[in-house]
Parts: sequence; structure tokens; C-alpha cells
Amino acid sequence: MQSLTRTFSGSALARTALVAALAAAAGASTNAYAQSSNYSLYVPGSAYIGLNAGRSNYSLGSGAGGFASDKRDTSYNIYGGGYFNRNFGLELGYTDFGRVNRAGGGTEAEGINLSLVGRLPLSPSFSLLGKLGTTYGRTKVTAAPASGIASGNESGFGASYGLAAEYSFNPNWSAVLQWDRYELKFPGTGRDPVSATTVGLRYRF
Repeated sequence: MQSLTRTFSGSALARTALVAALAAAAGASTNAYAQSSNYSLYVPGSAYIGLNAGRSNYSLGSGAGGFASDKRDTSYNIYGGGYFNRNFGLELGYTDFGRVNRAGGGTEAEGINLSLVGRLPLSPSFSLLGKLGTTYGRTKVTAAPASGIASGNESGFGASYGLAAEYSFNPNWSAVLQWDRYELKFPGTGRDPVSATTVGLRYRF
């Protein structure tokens, strides 16, 4: 995973910088619109940053040869976004899907995703969320030749979507349970789905 992380997402400091940039951009956009809008929904709290962690699920074949094959690993997602109004917004984030043993080698993936977010408030504290967008993913596969699985690196855009439930503790903090599915490009197979089920905390400002 070190080569992918160095090439695509950098160090932990780089990911922290990404979150800070997302927060600043979202906050600036929200504040600028607030000055020109008469709608009361454009108030502090429409922009947010978050951190989720959980388990990924690689829906990939294991090839021939009877090699051990895993499908799950730890996944995390750092993201930020803002709402245009009470129900719709945009979100940008980075997802690391972890690394699984597969076909006598290993498979790993990560991506940057941009999504349109829909929110359905069911109460002042509880909302259902939906996401639809695209992910620029990078994948790396190493496999034993006898497995029939292609080794190499791939990258490209694919569709992504997800569902989530959000519970707000107070005006600034909330907990999120989320499931997302991403279409990522893998060597020799075209695009295959990778999903992630995560929980995390979100801060609104």
C-alpha cells in the first residue's frame, strides 16, 4: 500500500491538508452564498467535514490454483462538503479500501470521490442520506501467474453511490452509519465493484 499512498494520497499530513482545504472551500462557498441569499437555510451548519472507518468488500474473483483469497479489510474515508439547501449538496472525499490477500498476491485500491448528496430529515436529530457521483480510483494487483489473475496497476473514473443514516448529537456533531459502492478499474477485468460499510463522526460549521 506504500507505493499507492505515496503516489496518490501522500502522507498523513497531505490527507490532513486535503480536509483543511475542503473545509475552507466549503465554508467560503457557503458564506459567500449566505451574503446574497434571502433564504434562512443558508446558515452556519450547512458545511461539514467527517471521518469514517469500517470494512471494505472486494467483489473480485480469486482465480485458479486454490490460492487463499480475502475480500475484506479496514477502510477509511476522509471527506468534506456543503449543502446548497435543506436537501441537496456536494461532497468531496478520499477513500482507502485497504489491501486483501488474493490469488497468491495482494489487491489494493483507493480513490477520490465527488458526489451529489441528498438529505431527507425525519426529525430534528435524524436524517437519511443518499449519494450519487463518480470516483477516480487507483488499484494495484499482484498475483501468482498460475492464478490466471492479471497483475499491474490501473486507474480511471467510475460510478459511485451510497446510503447513510445520520444522528445529530447537537448543532455541530453527528454520528453517521454509511454504505457505499464504487466501480473501480482493475487490471485485466475492466471495472468491478468494491463496497465499504463504515461508521464515523461529522462536524458541521
